[in-house]
Amino acid sequence: MVQIHELTALEQYRLLQNRELSVLEVVDHYLDRIERLDPSLGAFTTVTPDAARERARMLDASDDRTAPLWGLPLADKDLWRRAGVRTTFGSRLFADYVPDESDALPLRVDAAGAVSLGKTATPEFGLPSHTETLVAPPARNPYDTTLSPGGSSGGAAVAVAAGLLPFAPGSDGGGSVRIPAAACGLVGLKPSRGLVPAGSGLDALAGLPVAGPLARTVTDAAFLLDGLIERRGDRIAFTHTLRPPEYDDGLFLGAAIRGEGRFQIGVTTDTPWAADYDVVVAPEAQAALDLARDTLDALGHGVEGLALEPAPDYGRAFRVIWQAGASQLPADESNEHLLEPLTRWLLHRGRALPASELAWALRTLSLYEHSLLAQLGRFDAVLTPALALPPRPLGWYDPDDGEHNFEQQVLFTPFTSFVNVSGLPAITLPVLQTAEGLPMGAQLIGRPGGEATLLALARQLERRLHGDRMHPPQW
Repeated sequence: MVQIHELTALEQYRLLQNRELSVLEVVDHYLDRIERLDPSLGAFTTVTPDAARERARMLDASDDRTAPLWGLPLADKDLWRRAGVRTTFGSRLFADYVPDESDALPLRVDAAGAVSLGKTATPEFGLPSHTETLVAPPARNPYDTTLSPGGSSGGAAVAVAAGLLPFAPGSDGGGSVRIPAAACGLVGLKPSRGLVPAGSGLDALAGLPVAGPLARTVTDAAFLLDGLIERRGDRIAFTHTLRPPEYDDGLFLGAAIRGEGRFQIGVTTDTPWAADYDVVVAPEAQAALDLARDTLDALGHGVEGLALEPAPDYGRAFRVIWQAGASQLPADESNEHLLEPLTRWLLHRGRALPASELAWALRTLSLYEHSLLAQLGRFDAVLTPALALPPRPLGWYDPDDGEHNFEQQVLFTPFTSFVNVSGLPAITLPVLQTAEGLPMGAQLIGRPGGEATLLALARQLERRLHGDRMHPPQW
């Protein structure tokens, strides 16, 4: 007999709509799996079974099932406040913090009819690309629990991959949805800047972080993306005047289900970080890229190599933005000893920056965005490795030297941050498993507002390569 977590989120939604499953049945199933499996995985920092069951009963008693995510469980990344629920931001500074108000993303998923089961683990303030903190046990990759799931949406990725949730929202400021999705064999979608009103990036320094879905299938990623986008009738309820080009062909789910079209695709292993670090693409990452490229070619797409122009100032400018963002953390001499070394390094560097350096960095990254869009303009999508290396061992990142830790993160994830800088959409998906059984993925970068094209291409790859059938032992 098929268990609930073995169904896609879309299949679960249809059964809920037809009253073949109750919301409480689904919630209980996932809460039971969390209770049994999460102690060895560290996906959750807080689980809220009583609140989840109360909401499930309320939804079951309602006759209105029209909300786009009605009855489906998910969880909040522990960077988002939910009123009455412990929210640590991955830091000992907030180990016991319980907010009185909720942030925009939890409010949005509530309005979409979802049921939160708690908080998923994140590194301190979401800054690193790994999920090992001093406030909670490390999140562990379900394919090999001695390895990291990546970050910063690492807990969300672990929960979805291990069948503790059907899907989950994450946030992506330098790859934080796509990195853990790739490390855990999932589909991770970073939307265009501005597309998701509750996580647009437009109110953040340099417009880097946006909210996006992690899911086991391309259609589930599109399904959750539609639920994260607030619509009034057929129009997205944008909160800023700046916005990506609108998709006028209905929900993104339709593009993912159809998976149609032939497109022009560029392929590259170039990265702007190459001016600062000796970036090496591991054989496993190259094999995943090659398989994705050859499959797209066999499907009839136009595929050609792409060489990106050097960007000698990119690394320095990005570091300035990362440091300037950390300078705003609520820490001072009385409590900064509670911060982790990487965070303290970023904090001190950020507070020492002159305003002229920040102004230079913002302009430099804006010029880079303009240049990158011009370079990619002739392509419908650009294919890169998702990660440069296989998932890293727990404890691999330098716990004491913030500078070295930052370098290690770049060497693991050199193909993600420049997508945030440019505001473009991107999707990662699993394409193969290594000899050790670890998932390896590829990344597709789209045009502004090009989510539908990315979903169509990803679905075509998924049909051929069956990445949606990869599951860790906990499955």
